[in-house]
Amino acid sequence: MTTPKHFDNSQLEAAIQRTRDGDTDAFVSVVRQFEVPLRAWLAGHAPPGIDVDEIAQRTFVAAYTRLDDYQADTRFDAWLFAIARYQLKTELTRLRRLADYHARYAPDLLQRELQKRGAEPPELFATRLDHLQTCVDSLADHLRRFVTWRYDEEIPLEEMAARSGRSVAAVKKQLWQIRQKLQQCIEARMTTAEGGAT
Repeated sequence: MTTPKHFDNSQLEAAIQRTRDGDTDAFVSVVRQFEVPLRAWLAGHAPPGIDVDEIAQRTFVAAYTRLDDYQADTRFDAWLFAIARYQLKTELTRLRRLADYHARYAPDLLQRELQKRGAEPPELFATRLDHLQTCVDSLADHLRRFVTWRYDEEIPLEEMAARSGRSVAAVKKQLWQIRQKLQQCIEARMTTAEGGAT
């Protein structure tokens, strides 16, 4: 957790001051110097499932917006890593709350949804499938590729991450967002169809 040797403290402090003076490009050089050690530290402290790149990005954004709080000629690395610890702690708290919510409510919600779907007439189920295909076809190419990989080719998440150049956590998040998008699309089309039938 130290300033990289090839970037001495006077250069660092000068870049921080230029950033404070309005030169946003100066902060890019600060990020470049610390992004590798910061990501390495996060990778060593974050549990599986945490998107280290996302936390690192949030840390740098927070540092940039709070740069006036940093006291010049002190330990910038310690200050930056303290922000990273806070960002990681915040994310862990969010995930724990989310897991607790799902543990409490997901089984009940799933059961209700299954009961609702089970009571649907077969033709309505077929209509839903038709709408699903239309909604999948309407996705942008890069999103439809994820659907194909996961559900048609049944490619593991790790391989999807390697193919797309993302972390496994980022791929999971992308799939969740796609499922949400498809669900909204299907519901919208079902509502439109019901409106047209009345």
